[in-house]
Amino acid sequence: MNLILFVLTLLISFIVVRVGAVALQLTGLEWSVAKFQALSCFSGTGFTTREAELIVGHPRRRQIASMLMVLGNAGLVALIATVANSLRPRIADVQWPLSWLWGGVGPVVNLLLIALAVYATFRFLPNSRLARKLTEYLRLRVKASGIVEPVSFEELMVATGGYGVVRAEVGAGSPLAGKPLSKSGLRGKDITVLAIRRGGEIMANPAAATKIAEGDRLLCFGTLDRMKQEFRRAQPVDRKGGEL
Repeated sequence: MNLILFVLTLLISFIVVRVGAVALQLTGLEWSVAKFQALSCFSGTGFTTREAELIVGHPRRRQIASMLMVLGNAGLVALIATVANSLRPRIADVQWPLSWLWGGVGPVVNLLLIALAVYATFRFLPNSRLARKLTEYLRLRVKASGIVEPVSFEELMVATGGYGVVRAEVGAGSPLAGKPLSKSGLRGKDITVLAIRRGGEIMANPAAATKIAEGDRLLCFGTLDRMKQEFRRAQPVDRKGGEL
């Protein structure tokens, strides 16, 4: 029974970390960074990296990180308790011949099963088709809940003279989607696309003929006010006339 509780607690912890990663991604973090920081907060390891500073300096991300830390402490206590009970011999619960033998071998078997469960959870589950489907489902639920408002525009660096570097996402139905950079009109508005991230691929200093696709994340340099106006205008509009 304790072994089953351990596996359930481990799976619940995986789901909590995945929810935290999705929430952090919706605030503008890259998925790989969001996953690492969510696991770091939940496990309490507290890695000091450049990406961690992006969380400390962002109010909503700090709230998400704080919640992951609290839930992580509770999950750690539950895991330790279930492991301790699983490794404790319980001869009285075994009503069959040679129960004394199980009293000595049982804890070792439970330990091996615990190690196997942990290995399978972190080795195979994160990259499985089930995990991808779960992530998409959680992303939809988090968006629908309104707990985190998805961002499509984020300032990364502010320079003098009103210029800066921003990261903007090309949403579904954006007028920029499907157009090459040369015909997007961005260059004429003093907006330079430094790089395009498409899935796991990064196209640095893209050519003028490179087409912009839905879901692309553009790293741009230009006047901050003008870029805000341009990318907010480029957001898709629903039938009621509001931004999606």
